[in-house]
Amino acid sequence: MASFNFVTSSDEAMDRSDDETNPQYQGLTGLRNLGNTCYMNAVIQCLCSVSPLVEYFLSGRYTASEDGEIATAFAYLMNDMWLGDFDCVSPEVFRLVIGERYPAFIKKTQQDAQEFLIYVLNELHEALKKTSRRRNQGTSSSVWESRGCVGESSIITRLFEGHLSYDIMCLECQTTTYKNEIFTVLSLPIPYETECSLEECLECFFQQDILTWNNQINCSCCGIKTDAAVRASIAKAPKIVIFHLKRLGKLFESSYKKKLKTDIYYPLNNLDLSSYIYPLFRKNPKYSLFAVVFPLKIQDTTQSS
Repeated sequence: MASFNFVTSSDEAMDRSDDETNPQYQGLTGLRNLGNTCYMNAVIQCLCSVSPLVEYFLSGRYTASEDGEIATAFAYLMNDMWLGDFDCVSPEVFRLVIGERYPAFIKKTQQDAQEFLIYVLNELHEALKKTSRRRNQGTSSSVWESRGCVGESSIITRLFEGHLSYDIMCLECQTTTYKNEIFTVLSLPIPYETECSLEECLECFFQQDILTWNNQINCSCCGIKTDAAVRASIAKAPKIVIFHLKRLGKLFESSYKKKLKTDIYYPLNNLDLSSYIYPLFRKNPKYSLFAVVFPLKIQDTTQSS
């Protein structure tokens, strides 16, 4: 199972208003394991804890396209979890519907939670999207985000979509080019084997990298392939950021792959992303953790030092 965290910006309210008439423990509903479906249940529980998403589906604003069976099944499941009288519900219908489109998820075998999350977000977006006239510039970092030249907005893009900008400088002629990329999940490398902080993972992701050998760029000014320096920054920060921790792969600057069991420490509140965001777009870059997939050791770094 992949490990990832959901964090929300401090200006995005995640709590219910005090005047609601719903029961105190509304939404605290378990999901029945259907046979190695813990990856699916964990992702569903995280998504059903995103308050703006819950309010959207339960407020009556939800309308899906004709081929939005997965979104409809998700809406019914969320309704059962938030408005039902059950301590535990079965996600069987949702599993069957998504299994028709993605057969791997119908099997009673463990699957990758991050892949499942991306497929679910893709289906929800496709069912709920509304076309706008804005241009969708740049390339895409996830399969689900390839949406052509016309902007397509949905509750999913409004909550989870961010933009990365890459500055790519040719090391021969010093010419700099720029590349934009849409993201919903930031896959962060893990720099150390025993323990590290989320901030160190972010520093590793956003530090300057040198492209050489097979990764050289085709410089339009030099007319040949050249080495280049590339650095990423956030051009548009999403309201909710999903961090994926690369636990299966290489340690940073290592030549061999292994499953990493590194303890990742991160602040529960006030995660500051301002140093990775373009100055013009630094509105409120502080985030708070509200959901985790994978049995990570959770500890406030202010208390661990």
